[in-house]
Amino acid sequence: MNYGLKLRADGELDFLSLGALVHRLDPGIIPFHKATECRIHVSGGEYNVAANLSDCFGMRSGIVSAMADYPIGHLISERVRAMGVKPFYKHFKHDGVTGPNMATVYSDRGFGVRGPVVFYNRANEAAAQLKPGDFDWKAIFAGGVRWVHSGGIFAALSRSTAELTAEMMKAAKAAGAVTSFDLNFREKLWKIHGGDEHAVETIDSIVRNVDVLVGNEEDLQKGLGIPGPEVAGKSKLDPSVFFGMIDKVVKKLPHIKIVATTLREVHSTNRHSWSAVAWIDGKTYSAPTAELDVLDRVGGGDGFAAGFIYGLLTGEKPEEAVKLGWAHGALLTTFPGDTTMATLDQVRAFAKGGSARIQR
Repeated sequence: MNYGLKLRADGELDFLSLGALVHRLDPGIIPFHKATECRIHVSGGEYNVAANLSDCFGMRSGIVSAMADYPIGHLISERVRAMGVKPFYKHFKHDGVTGPNMATVYSDRGFGVRGPVVFYNRANEAAAQLKPGDFDWKAIFAGGVRWVHSGGIFAALSRSTAELTAEMMKAAKAAGAVTSFDLNFREKLWKIHGGDEHAVETIDSIVRNVDVLVGNEEDLQKGLGIPGPEVAGKSKLDPSVFFGMIDKVVKKLPHIKIVATTLREVHSTNRHSWSAVAWIDGKTYSAPTAELDVLDRVGGGDGFAAGFIYGLLTGEKPEEAVKLGWAHGALLTTFPGDTTMATLDQVRAFAKGGSARIQR
């Protein structure tokens, strides 16, 4: 199946992401102002998809990113290798005092009626200094890359990262890769670099060379500048608002072949209703709704993207690709951290209606 895409049959890499690598400090259910210890998770909205595709789905994936040469960078690079992801780094020498740094994300898990709290330290971030010309795309794509991906978090870090993302997408299309972009609209990040109007202009320069978009109705409205209906009165599991915007997306971006997103209704921090939907080459598809007991919600959307892209890369029927993404995203919320600990057998079993009965 081609889904309206020109998917190459093979290549040295199945999947390549461009994005910032970060480390997340996680005190569990303890809020930071009372924390005495933290776990460290290596993450990044764009990296997570590559790591999930490699570790769970057995695909050959890579990450293009910045790496600062100091102990935090060494920790991150070790975790990247452990997940089986091939790195393409621009290296920065840390001065021992001010950086350049690998960004820190602070995120507790919340509990019950208390939601998670997320904040950042991205001061003097190495990834934000990446710019066009830093990578030899002809060399990177020489062996063939089937799918190339980036997202709005990386594009929002600086003007130069947005320009680099646009450069990569253009090079990827020239090299025959399918391209995807997760809008992942983050108000705090865009506010620093020109606000909503600048975000729309910046993202427009990127998505003109993109085949597949990931994002919910808010992402589509704010990231693409497409007006949408008031959604406050609608259930967050109702796909009608999302599907109702597709005509506007395609009118603005007629080359887009796929738009997909997760649907989540948060009843409490640890109880979510979860689904997913996609518009694929003119047709709509929806996953079932699952009631999730959530350990750690961070990374669920990236988990969906990985499973969905895996389904497309391996020629699954469109509805099955959506279910694989939905199932993997659901499973990812049962693990600590931002990247997968699931197996492909677990994903396929859940996608087919599996349960939590003990496996003997």
